[in-house]
Amino acid sequence: MGLQGIPPLTGVALRFSIAGLALLALVPVFRVRLGTTRRERWVWVSNALLTFCISYSILYWAEQYVPSGLAAVLFATFPLLVAVLAHFVLPGERLTWMSGLGVVVGFVGVAVIFSEDFDKLLGPQVAHAATVMLLCPLCSAVGSVTVKKWGGGIHPLSTAAVPMLLCGLIVGPIAWITESDRTVTFSGPSTLALFYLALIGSALPFTLYFWLLKRLPATQVSLINYAVPVVAVIVGHFALDEPVTLRVLLGAALVIVGTALSVRKG
Repeated sequence: MGLQGIPPLTGVALRFSIAGLALLALVPVFRVRLGTTRRERWVWVSNALLTFCISYSILYWAEQYVPSGLAAVLFATFPLLVAVLAHFVLPGERLTWMSGLGVVVGFVGVAVIFSEDFDKLLGPQVAHAATVMLLCPLCSAVGSVTVKKWGGGIHPLSTAAVPMLLCGLIVGPIAWITESDRTVTFSGPSTLALFYLALIGSALPFTLYFWLLKRLPATQVSLINYAVPVVAVIVGHFALDEPVTLRVLLGAALVIVGTALSVRKG
């Protein structure tokens, strides 16, 4: 919806600038000290580049050509990548056959839910954009594992707010140079989408995500991404009267089973 009036890089810059400023306003409320160590500042830069700048710039560009359902399937490779990276990088997060099976089953569930979008891969530019889009979950996975390994002791507001604002400052000039010939239209839907994605889709969930990342294994936290399509299907059914087919129910069941296997202990 946002792309209907706002070019992709401009949308990324505005989204994370708004989100970063909103979170920075909470810093004095929670008495968070920012940038006290070199490690914290290094986490800012790496998180800004990997989790926000590169990942979301590619995602917004690809969403011009890739159907949202197919985009959800492609980004659902994120937990798979986190599981593999965590196995080699994070002590104590060795991938067991049970948790690995659960991650794969969950991904299959997401793919089943949106399987109708697969035939659109044959459309113009879709296959190319879908291939490039695989860089999004890869960069995000590296970013999450980086925060997990070196972000201990850093307040979640610091981990989220400053990198988001840095993203706006980095992508903003690039958008100004590359999209100066494109019209920006702040229509009702595109403006609502922008502020929803900035506040409800970025500021709040990423702060909670980094808070969870300090307390739970990175692979388990990454499984949140499997819940997104299931929630979307439920909301679509009750808010937009979208049908819930047997395919959707089967996919949702696989997501739930896969997540249960991954987080199972003993």
